[in-house]
Amino acid sequence: MNFSSDNASGVAPEIMAALAAVNDGGATAYGADAVTAAARDDLRALFGCDLVMYPVATGTAANALALATLAPPYGTVYCHRHAHIEADECNAPEFFSAGAKLTLLDGPHAKFDAAALAEVLAAAGTGVEHHAQPAAVSITQASERGAVYTVDEVAAIAEVARTHGLPLHMDGARFANAVAHLGCAPADVTWRAGVDVMSFGATKNGAMAAEAVLFFKPELARDFRFRRKRGGHLFSKMRFLSAQLRAYLHDDLWLRNARHANACARRLADGLAALPGAVVLHPVEANEVFVRLPEAAIEGLGADGVGFLRWGGPGAATLRLVTAFDTDPADVDRVIASARRHLRAAPP
Repeated sequence: MNFSSDNASGVAPEIMAALAAVNDGGATAYGADAVTAAARDDLRALFGCDLVMYPVATGTAANALALATLAPPYGTVYCHRHAHIEADECNAPEFFSAGAKLTLLDGPHAKFDAAALAEVLAAAGTGVEHHAQPAAVSITQASERGAVYTVDEVAAIAEVARTHGLPLHMDGARFANAVAHLGCAPADVTWRAGVDVMSFGATKNGAMAAEAVLFFKPELARDFRFRRKRGGHLFSKMRFLSAQLRAYLHDDLWLRNARHANACARRLADGLAALPGAVVLHPVEANEVFVRLPEAAIEGLGADGVGFLRWGGPGAATLRLVTAFDTDPADVDRVIASARRHLRAAPP
């Protein structure tokens, strides 16, 4: 029973079928193929704007290459201290930007707000040669603690960024889960709210390996295609990335998958929260559950074959449990039943 990560899930059958179909015959290399052009049109239709789209294979590549396009070596990108670009990308944004740094903001549930950003930017030393210069702002949607920025929250952050002349980047590795939670149009929480560049994720939600960097302001794309090539993500057989994106969007597969994952996470959180000694630590708005449990329950879950992460390292009492598009609701119920059984059996 895998609840350790949505990265450990399989590939959606519809996407696997699309990969097999695109394998029939040849196609022009390096993204100059009809499938990639169609994927670009699909994303333009989804967001309702004339965006520029570049497929890449990993979320780290999408984030790092996008931010490198926005930030000069002497610049800094403002993000939450628990953002994926800070905690889980092995300095890739700093490397691909040739030295730009990350300036970290605080806020509950791995989200920062417009007021926190405004306060930091007011003291940033813009124009002072001794200081890293403000270059961009990045938000993670959904956040690394499973919380979702509302449309108004994104718009408020974007307004502060715009006041300071900074582009706003969105790390959308779990964007589908966020949109499924919000119930809004994708455009409403991105470019209409002021997002300029986005890493549009599919891998965590049913793709094999497919992400896309979307520039809602095409002029910001400037040298991205050269950075993508230099970074090793200009795939010769690009159609195999683009076919995944097409299948992902077709017939709202991306949202159906995310709704299922979100519903499983909600079911899991509600069931665990009802157990004695259990505390759910963050809002369950996407597909991640952070819960503090008694050690008897944690050890019992492990013994029963449940995959999870102890959040905070070995011995930590907080678990991160992640659901996915292919999570079996029966497994959710088994996890809850397992924890309940082991708690009852534990000595007082």
